Amino acid sequence: MALLPLNDHIVVKAVTEQKTVGGIILPETADKEKPERGEVIAVGPGKLLDNGTRATPSVKAGDIVVFKKYSPDEIKVGKDEYLVIREDDVLAIVK
Repeated sequence: MALLPLNDHIVVKAVTEQKTVGGIILPETADKEKPERGEVIAVGPGKLLDNGTRATPSVKAGDIVVFKKYSPDEIKVGKDEYLVIREDDVLAIVK
């Protein structure tokens, strides 16, 4: 089963492991108020603008993004868990 997001929605697979600069792996419970990170799995066609055209999405599948903690909707497909967020809730792309 494939997930095909609509409009400006993005399907993300959460990345829960965090490392410090020194290489120390932080537990999942460390500072839960920080934005989340994830890998973009699928991107919708873009936000529908008032003039009837679509805005080109800023992210693409494979990008690692940082997004607001409480913005995603959690969904489960089979054994896999995904997050669905709006492009406006993406704070940055990690390079």
